[in-house]
Amino acid sequence: MDRETHPHPLCDPPVTQAVILAGGQGTRLRPFTDDRPKPMVEIPGTGTPIIGHQLAWLASEGVTDAVVACGHLAGVLEEWLESADLPLTVTTVVEHEPLGRGGGLKYAAASLPRPDDTWYAANGDVWTHFSLRRMAGFHQERGATATLALARPHIPWGAVETNEFGQVLDFIESPPSPYLVNAGVYVFSPEFTELLPDHGDHERTTFPHLARERRLAGYPIPQGSYWRAIDTVKDLTEAAREIAHRPHHR
Repeated sequence: MDRETHPHPLCDPPVTQAVILAGGQGTRLRPFTDDRPKPMVEIPGTGTPIIGHQLAWLASEGVTDAVVACGHLAGVLEEWLESADLPLTVTTVVEHEPLGRGGGLKYAAASLPRPDDTWYAANGDVWTHFSLRRMAGFHQERGATATLALARPHIPWGAVETNEFGQVLDFIESPPSPYLVNAGVYVFSPEFTELLPDHGDHERTTFPHLARERRLAGYPIPQGSYWRAIDTVKDLTEAAREIAHRPHHR
């Protein structure tokens, strides 16, 4: 069980719809993405592609309807979704031209079954597990238009600790970053959709605009929860090792 260090109340009413952005080419994950989109890559030992884990996680958090935005090798993903025994209703939309992350999010949001309700969104390359219900409660508490989950990734290099005389005191293998990063999981209020660009990246347009107006919130993923973005082959290998030691996050 995840250790919730921020015991926020649950969202009322609960959030029951989500968008997954699954259209990226995943060039840094080749050759795994030569014949499948990035969310269809399986972390060794898990028995399920990344998107299969995401859909199961969303369903466990009360989501009943998900829209999957497809692009690169969309047919492969659509075929898997049609044949899989899924725990929620899934609709797919296909970008026939690159819309950018913000444009893709807006295009997918148009297919949400309840456009006047709050919704979750996730990048299709994220393997994580924490309470979305509490994140939605945090979002509601603050009256935010958008809330992004924040993660503290491990630095991929070893760190060196020194004292004020320049003497080396210790070596620290892959320490946690001193900075929080966007974890690629979101809660959006209904009015957020119209603020998205038709083309382009919402992280360069919509998010800065909301931040200036203090309408953008950041929810630190609770300590002890698992999070990793699967961007490279090295991420795939490290995730397999980490998840093998955390069987409840499979």
